[in-house]
Amino acid sequence: MNKVYSKIESITGSVITVRADGVRYNELAEITTRYGKSLAEVNKIDGDLVSLQVFAGGRGVSTGDEIRFLGHEMQVSFSDNLLGRIFSGSGEARDNGPALAENLVPIGGPSVNPSKRILANRMLRTGIPMIDMFNTLVVSQKLPIFSISGEPYNQLLARIAMQADADVIVLGGMGLKYDDFLFFKKTLEDGGSLSKTIMFMHTAADPTVECQKIPDLSLAVAEQFALQGKDVLVLLTDMTNYADSMKEIAITQEQVPSNRGYPGDLYSQLAARYEKAVDFADSGSVTILAVTTMPGDDVTHPVPDNTGYITEGQYYLKGGRIEPFGSLSRLKQNVNGKTRKDHRALMDAMIRLYSSYKDTVEKKSMGFMMSKWDEKLLKYGEQFEKKMMDLSVNISLEEALDLGWKILADCFDRSETGIKTELLDEFWPKSAE
Repeated sequence: MNKVYSKIESITGSVITVRADGVRYNELAEITTRYGKSLAEVNKIDGDLVSLQVFAGGRGVSTGDEIRFLGHEMQVSFSDNLLGRIFSGSGEARDNGPALAENLVPIGGPSVNPSKRILANRMLRTGIPMIDMFNTLVVSQKLPIFSISGEPYNQLLARIAMQADADVIVLGGMGLKYDDFLFFKKTLEDGGSLSKTIMFMHTAADPTVECQKIPDLSLAVAEQFALQGKDVLVLLTDMTNYADSMKEIAITQEQVPSNRGYPGDLYSQLAARYEKAVDFADSGSVTILAVTTMPGDDVTHPVPDNTGYITEGQYYLKGGRIEPFGSLSRLKQNVNGKTRKDHRALMDAMIRLYSSYKDTVEKKSMGFMMSKWDEKLLKYGEQFEKKMMDLSVNISLEEALDLGWKILADCFDRSETGIKTELLDEFWPKSAE
C-alpha cells in the first residue's frame, strides 16, 4: 500500500516539498487538489525532505493537499497501437484517441550495452541530395541540426519524416508553437506518413516538466520498436528548449548555476539522450536527428557547444539550405564507398568546385573582371544551389549522382573537373561528348 502524505512543507512555483521516507529519485506521485489530480515527479531528495515537480504547475496546490507516491518511475505504453497517435509530454493522448495503458515500459533507462551494438554501416536514405549525397546519414547515427530561429528546420524534419527509409518515425516536439504542432500533424496526415509515425508533442503552453520528458518518451518507445527488429528514426525539435526547461527547473530549486545559467550536468543530460542511438547486433536500430537552435547564431552557446562533443558531426541549416561546408557526417565514409563507385569522387569534385564558385562570387562583388573560368563557375554555382541545395528537391541518391554528372557536363569540360579518367569514361553523359 503506497503511503499518502497530507502536509506540504513548501510550494515554490511548480515545485512542492514534503517530508517522506522510502522514496526514490524520479519516482512518480499523484497529488490531489481541488481542481483534480495531477502527476508529480521526485527531482530532489535531502534526507526526508522530498521535492517534486508538479506536471500541471503549482497553481491551485495548497499545503493540505494529499500526495500519494506510486512506487515507480514514469512509464509509457508500448504497442503497435501507438502508430499514428499523438501524445503529450506526460504520455496522455492529445489526439482525442483512447488512452493507452497496456505493456508499460520505463523511460529514461541506461543506454545499450556496447556488447549488443554493431558498428554503423548502413545508409539511411532521406531523398534530400545535400544529405544523401554529400553528408550521408547512417543508421544508428546521432546528429544535430544546428540552426537559428526563423530557419525552416521544422519543415525539414517533416520532409525527412515523410521521405526517410525507416520502418517507424518517432517525432518529439519541445516548446513548440501551437502552429508548429498543427503543421506537423497536417503535413504527416496529408503526406500519408502518420500511420508509421508516433508523435510526442509539448507546446510552449504546456507544463515545463513535460518538455523534459519528450526525449525520454520518444527514445523509450523507439528502443522497444528497435528490439522488435525495426529501423527507427527519432526526430527531436528543439533540444535548446529542452535545455532551457532544465535551466528553469534548476533555478526554481536554487541549484548553483554553471555556464550561462544552465545546470552543471547539462553535458551528461544531453549525452544520456543522444547515446540511445544504436544498431542492435541481432535486431533493429535507433537513429537520432535533433534540431539545436543557436541563440544569436552562436555555436559557442552551451547547448550546441556541448552537443558537438557528443554527436558524430552536424548539419548546419542557414538561409533555408543545408550548408555544404559547415555540415559534416563523420560516419559517411562507412557507407558512401558501398553506394556507387563514383559517389566519393563526384561528391568531392562538386564541393571543391562550389568552393571555387563562392570565391568567384566574392571577386565579382569586388568588381574584378570575370574570366571564362569564372563564368563557368558562376553558371555551375547557380545550378548547384537550385538543383542540389534546394530542400524541396526529392530524389534518390542514384538520381542525385546522375544529376551531378549532368550539371558538371553542362558547365565544364571533362578535363576541368579533376575526376579520374576511368570514372569520366563510365559516367560522363554521352550527350555532352
